[in-house]
Amino acid sequence: MDKLVLIDGNSIAYRAFFALPLLNNDKGVYTNAVYGFTTMLLKILEEEEPSHMLVAFDAGKTTFRHNTYGEYKSGRQKTPSELSEQLPVIREMLDAFEISYTELTNYEADDIIGTLSRQAEEKGWDVKIFSGDKDLLQLVSDKTTVALTKKGITNVETYDKQAIAERYGFEPQRIVDMKGLMGDSSDNIPGVPGIGEKTALKLLREYGSIEQVLESIEHITGKKMKERLQDNKEQALMSKDLAIIFRETPLEVKLTELQRGEYDTKKVIDLFKELEFQTLLAKFDYEEEEQDLEDLVFEKVEEVKEEMLGSPSALVVEVPAENYHNAEIWGIAVVNSTGRYFIPIETALESRVFKNWAGNPAEEKYMVDTKRGVVALGWKGIDLTGVTHDMLIASYLIDPSVSSHNVADIAARKHKNIVNSDDAVYGKGAKRSKPEEGALAQHLVRKAEAIFLLKETLEEELKTNEQYELFANLEMPLSLVLGNMETNGVQVDKKQLENMGEELDTKLAGLEKDIHALAGTEFNINSPKQLGPILFEKLQLPVIKKTKTGYSTSADVLEKLGDQHEIIPKLLHYRQVSKLKSTYIEGLLKVIHSETNKIHTIFNQAITQTGRLSSTEPNLQNIPIRLEEGRKIRKAFVPSEQGWSILAADYSQIELRVLAHIAGDQGLLQAFQNDMDIHTKTAMDVFGAAENEITSNMRRSAKAVNFGIVYGISDYGLSQSLGITRKEAQEFIDSYLASYPNVKDYMEHIKEEARENGYVTTLLHRRRYLPEITSRNFNTRSFAERTAMNTPIQGTAADIIKKAMVEVSEALDSRRLKSRLLLQVHDELIFEVPPEEMDTMKELVPDIMEQTMKLDAPIKADVSYGETWYDAK
Repeated sequence: MDKLVLIDGNSIAYRAFFALPLLNNDKGVYTNAVYGFTTMLLKILEEEEPSHMLVAFDAGKTTFRHNTYGEYKSGRQKTPSELSEQLPVIREMLDAFEISYTELTNYEADDIIGTLSRQAEEKGWDVKIFSGDKDLLQLVSDKTTVALTKKGITNVETYDKQAIAERYGFEPQRIVDMKGLMGDSSDNIPGVPGIGEKTALKLLREYGSIEQVLESIEHITGKKMKERLQDNKEQALMSKDLAIIFRETPLEVKLTELQRGEYDTKKVIDLFKELEFQTLLAKFDYEEEEQDLEDLVFEKVEEVKEEMLGSPSALVVEVPAENYHNAEIWGIAVVNSTGRYFIPIETALESRVFKNWAGNPAEEKYMVDTKRGVVALGWKGIDLTGVTHDMLIASYLIDPSVSSHNVADIAARKHKNIVNSDDAVYGKGAKRSKPEEGALAQHLVRKAEAIFLLKETLEEELKTNEQYELFANLEMPLSLVLGNMETNGVQVDKKQLENMGEELDTKLAGLEKDIHALAGTEFNINSPKQLGPILFEKLQLPVIKKTKTGYSTSADVLEKLGDQHEIIPKLLHYRQVSKLKSTYIEGLLKVIHSETNKIHTIFNQAITQTGRLSSTEPNLQNIPIRLEEGRKIRKAFVPSEQGWSILAADYSQIELRVLAHIAGDQGLLQAFQNDMDIHTKTAMDVFGAAENEITSNMRRSAKAVNFGIVYGISDYGLSQSLGITRKEAQEFIDSYLASYPNVKDYMEHIKEEARENGYVTTLLHRRRYLPEITSRNFNTRSFAERTAMNTPIQGTAADIIKKAMVEVSEALDSRRLKSRLLLQVHDELIFEVPPEEMDTMKELVPDIMEQTMKLDAPIKADVSYGETWYDAK
């Protein structure tokens, strides 16, 4: 059976644009509408399996309907340029999928769809139409269904004749009569003033067509209704006429030309890669092809000689494993002025010449992902120093919004297509494997060649951006610090973790018993299908939200029901404890290294757009500490040496101090300069009260707005965190900004700076690009404005703690102290310290942290210590 799918191109693109945040690839091309449209396209191809397909677009603003009513569709806002720019890319996507599309001068996409659906019906085909426009419901028939987009992109509601009868109470062709009566503000169809959908439906169900309604005016009750219909007869009929889809357009395209065939997967994949649609790429099981690149001449090294290892040299240490701690090194490549060399890892490990060169700080080296190389070689007993350039870090600083900073992608962005991607050479996922030595050697040498060639280009760009100091004096030395931290790892008491797991099991069993008693029955607490009926039917709690499968029992729903029944706090506690057990206790036990009995987390230096470090395998930044059971997990983190202690040094309110400095607000500055409690001071200023009059609730409110300001507070966000109305929250924010006028000035100034430059910077010139700041979409623009306000604050705070890590590490080395920096978590540095160095470290660490950057609001660091990380707080 032939099946024709017709897509209302402009409607779906418009829906996609406003449903998704404003995205763009590294070339600055906006892609959110293309991404959403493509997601819908893939879903349609998979679920509908059409034999024939076409996407219809509007040809222009003027159509034959303007001859009937010149104001048709007037008053519509101009299409945002960010969307207009994407329409040609959507056509490019359709070309890649080999899907036909068309437009027709003087007609709308609806008319094209109407004409083709009629032709298909006459041939006995099934037809399915996709749109966000209810006008197309008039085309529903025995052979044609219409899928209307709902919330999001791919969520649709399909209408056949029965669904229209249930929804409207009449036949599909009466949709145009409804439009004639109620009009349509989006198309500027006037209808009959004062008649809405409810009245229009009532009249049509009772009398039939709009013509029959107008013929029956004297039988209609209500004087005003009669007058409206009588006075607007012609306008009503014209409105109906405007709403009728014209199904006899002079289309040149023939149904037979719309037959679907197999598309060239490579074309689609290449376009996905260009647009950086990584999630969509993952849907395709493809082998990425290597580019046909001319072979580079290199020497495979059987014995490393000193003359091969010149200075400077580009160095590649290839460790394909995601977790590179003690992982296999596949090979090493070196490129310098004397030549190109591939060194098998066995040769390098046996070579005293290579080891001496790698560990010599005077031998200048260029790398990509220095930390990875330092750690990988470190596990093999080889020290690596003297790295002065890191391609990954340079690219990240130039634009942190770019999704990929691997050698191939960086080289391609700089128009040096001299290296294939790792996926093309090694394969992806389960198919990933080590290639034969010749192909491997050629690939590694190409990587080194790209690093060597692009070093000057990247560093010139950093200098142009005033970022070279940040690169050379902060991020480069930090990569070595992080490498040492990863290699050292942090000791974990496995037995302690196992005991905690047993304690949490006991806690969960007790909570489960309490929950079942409160519910009056036993059920699976982890099953929303079982929990929903218990809460909303048996216990009669108010329904907050429903999903396709029943009642929503999500965390936000339960929190709103917190004071409705004592079962709710128990359920929330149960979920928190259950997550602690599975994610943190079991998760940490899985990643304890079999040889060292330590956890060797990976610190990600080039991921976040604010400059903050993150950690993975495991993520030690997210161990929850608000819940006592979560905080206790820190008891398992212990010193690696007998008799040593854990020392924690924590920046005090660093982001608020940065805000006070950047904004130059005297009220905030004085509070910090006088070492006042900043939240009490804010409460005094906002509430106009003396210090002894400030209650705990007043201080809590002040604390919420203080930290909220840093993250671009909104009245809604503050109302949610404080449990007050949006009006009260806005009044509180207004009072805050009136108390600290320079903060308000800063917020306005930084948004304007972002609009002018397209980016904002930290005090050390770290950049974050914000193309969305000029979006016409309110939500998209508002997010960018909040980001503009908080990035200089968060980013500067990140720079400060990174700088402190470098300076503390240098101090430990220069003083030959045994103490080790183990972890960085948010604004906190964690050390392990021998007893004889504790007094020194208690003074040295906070002193360096407080002096690392001079701010008008003095930086303060608090120090504590104990037998475990838990005891150190």
